[in-house]
Amino acid sequence: MKNYQKYTRQYFDVENPPMRWAKRSYIDKAPQWCSVDLRDGNQALIIPMSLEEKLDFFKLLVKIGFKEIEVGFPAASETEYEFCRALIEQDLIPDDVTIQVLTQSREHIIAKTYEALKGCKHAIVHLYNSTSLAQREQVFRKSKEEIIDIAVFGARLCKEYREKTPGNFRFEYSPESFTGTEPEFAAEICNAVLDIWQPTPEDKVIINLPVTVEHSMPHVYANQIEYMCDHLNNRENVIISLHPHNDRGCAVADSEMGLLAGADRIEGTLFGNGERTGNVDIVTLGMNMFSQGIDPELDFSNLPELTDLYERVTRMQINDRQPYSGKLVFAAFSGSHQDAIAKGMKYREEKKTDLWTVPYLPIDPTDVGRVYEADVIRINSQSGKGGIGYLLETQFGLDLPKTMREEFGYLVKGISDHAHKELLPEEVHEIFQTTYVNIRTPLAYQEIHYVQKNGIQTSVTLTKNGDPFTIKADGTGRLDAVCNALRAFLGKKFTIKSYTEHALTITSQSDAVSYVAIEAEGKTYWGVGIKRDITDSSVAALFSALNRYLQK
Repeated sequence: MKNYQKYTRQYFDVENPPMRWAKRSYIDKAPQWCSVDLRDGNQALIIPMSLEEKLDFFKLLVKIGFKEIEVGFPAASETEYEFCRALIEQDLIPDDVTIQVLTQSREHIIAKTYEALKGCKHAIVHLYNSTSLAQREQVFRKSKEEIIDIAVFGARLCKEYREKTPGNFRFEYSPESFTGTEPEFAAEICNAVLDIWQPTPEDKVIINLPVTVEHSMPHVYANQIEYMCDHLNNRENVIISLHPHNDRGCAVADSEMGLLAGADRIEGTLFGNGERTGNVDIVTLGMNMFSQGIDPELDFSNLPELTDLYERVTRMQINDRQPYSGKLVFAAFSGSHQDAIAKGMKYREEKKTDLWTVPYLPIDPTDVGRVYEADVIRINSQSGKGGIGYLLETQFGLDLPKTMREEFGYLVKGISDHAHKELLPEEVHEIFQTTYVNIRTPLAYQEIHYVQKNGIQTSVTLTKNGDPFTIKADGTGRLDAVCNALRAFLGKKFTIKSYTEHALTITSQSDAVSYVAIEAEGKTYWGVGIKRDITDSSVAALFSALNRYLQK
């Protein structure tokens, strides 16, 4: 590919990183979460949310369990100012929820920010300025010392305004474009701010280290976070926060490795909406923890409800393959996958285990409000007998014999392949019914009588192509006697190769299902009977199999 020579690495490695974090293999507790959907997410929308839509989204975030929610940049626009005021004046902020507002290091902006917070019980004032080499050289054209002066100036003003504004306000500082900043300088400027704010156990300060633009592989970011944890003053009273963007598609990995490296807090958005390729997806992060047996301390048990509201107010669409929340993320079309899932579900039922280890399903779909029948086994030309059989069993109560599953599986795959589409469960069931169940052409029985005498004697009243007949024969059992009568009547040789039966449980009535396979002229023909009486269903299955043979 042309022009690759003009690109260079814009990040700064930590020299001889200790990489203690690399010895940890999992995150053992949930971080502090902060949603930035209403600020970072909203500013990235083609059509920003209205006040009413923002209020709906805020209520959803509270319902999920967010305790910190960034609501906007009140001094940046009247719309954001009004939203902040609406939350406060309408008393919509629960006592255990803290709103967060963004501000630059300018006095009129800081003054407007505190004006927007009047009457607020709890808030985080989030101060930021850009610190990267690229920003210093190209945008601000200032030295490191001048950049530090900007941060210190804002920190002092934030402290001064806090002292004269009623409310419980905490501080957050972000060296924006942190990942393009020399680690030594990032620590220096953050420490300069910490020296002004003087955090205590009762008044901790948040130092937010954003991946404003992803420049490196995730382990480089983790080394940078570990470096900051080792070099920040008063670390025990500092909350290290991460704010990853997704330019390289690694925001989730950045976050997880950053947490391993010592971070305490995550800022992100539901489903990853944000500038350019987006922010880190908090649903994915939280569900990753959930899938490892760690409580994310956010409630994602009804993801369909979340996605519906999100799509309504943002006008964005959740990708079908979005982890955990996409429509197809639990769907199995592959035959081998379907077979493994079906067997895994059966194994779990047999063993009565509480642990979830079903192949191909990292979590139980029902834990996030999804439905096995609609979401897991999906039927198309790639599907197999296991999945199709599982679908018929779980949704319609039909437990097909193994060899019949194979035959029906090929039939369904062929129909899907020819139609170039997925088949819905009802369509699969309809194919099964019309192909196998209670087939009455050309033979249709009307009445059957049995007499127990030297075995079983039977008398069968039937029609063939509409013409009535009565046939009789003896046999060792009822089905054998009917077979003997039909062989003599038709003048054809056939044998019963397989017979199984069970109760049809997924109906309002207790119907009986029988499956009969006959062998005739070297081929096997399956038939199914569904009747209230088990004997009647076995005869219906035999007639269905014979009719399929005669139709051929």
